[in-house]
Order: sequence, then C-alpha cells, then structure tokens
Amino acid sequence: MQDAVSNVVNKYDLAGKYLDRTALKELNSYFDTGLDRILASEIINSKASVIVKETAAQLYEEQPELLRPGGNSYTTRRYAACLRDIEYYLRYCSYAIIAGDMKILNERVLDGLRETYNSLSVPIGPTVRSIQILENIINDIVSANNASAQAIDIINEPFQHLIENLSEKNI
Repeated sequence: MQDAVSNVVNKYDLAGKYLDRTALKELNSYFDTGLDRILASEIINSKASVIVKETAAQLYEEQPELLRPGGNSYTTRRYAACLRDIEYYLRYCSYAIIAGDMKILNERVLDGLRETYNSLSVPIGPTVRSIQILENIINDIVSANNASAQAIDIINEPFQHLIENLSEKNI
C-alpha cells in the first residue's frame, strides 16, 4: 500500500531522475489537501458505525426484496456479510482518502471482487447502490461541518472510483 508521496518518489526513482516541476506540483497538491483529508478521515472514523447502519437502512428501504426469502441478505449470516462488506468499502475509502491515491482500492477491494461476487451470486447493483449511499451520507455529514468543496471532492473520489469500476460498462 502506497500513498501519493511514495508513488511520486518511486516513479522518479525507477526512472533514475530527480524530482521535476511536475512531481513537485503533484506533491504540493497532495500536501495542500492534507487538512481536508484528515478532516474527512476523522469524520468517517468517528461515525463509521452510524454511517454503516444508516447505509444499510436506506439500502433495505429502497430494496426490501434483499431481505425476503431468496434475497441476498435473507439469512442472518448473509445480512451480517452485507454489513461487513459495507464497512469494508467505507474503511478502504478512508484509507484512499488519506493516501491520496486510489490504487489501494484496486489492490485491496476491486481486484477479483466482481468475480467473487458473481461466483457467490451476489448482485453487483445493490453493492454499487450501497457505495453511493455511503458517499451521500458522508457528504451530508461533511457538509453539515461546513467543509470546503475541495473536501467533498476528496471524499467523492474513492467512492466514485469504486462505483465506476464495479458498475456495468456499456460496450
């Protein structure tokens, strides 16, 4: 797992080059957003259980068939697995926010997830919807704390990365 700083330094190290203006701009951008990243992470960490609970409540209100016999959250075990996965997406998005890099989501969440869910007959649609709900809830909380537009953009980036990579693509 790397952050934005490690990624820039490693890229230049592998090329055997000194950091140039492009690299320094990239690093400066990361450091300029540091307080917003910390604020977002603090909010997520302090309210994680409430965020997960509210996400599940909204998801099941919108899609009650998931809780009915034959639904993917019908048994207690499946319901618990769904909550675990929602928490998992939230936690890894918080890591990506702090790291300033979405590669962690590829490495730890996305690689193989679609195949795993398909093999277990877990529908992707409700998964994507739960990530959208997570994003909306966090945006509401952060907006209530008078966060900047930049902070909201920082928060949206990892959730949008997951949504775009899990969503069905039109070819």
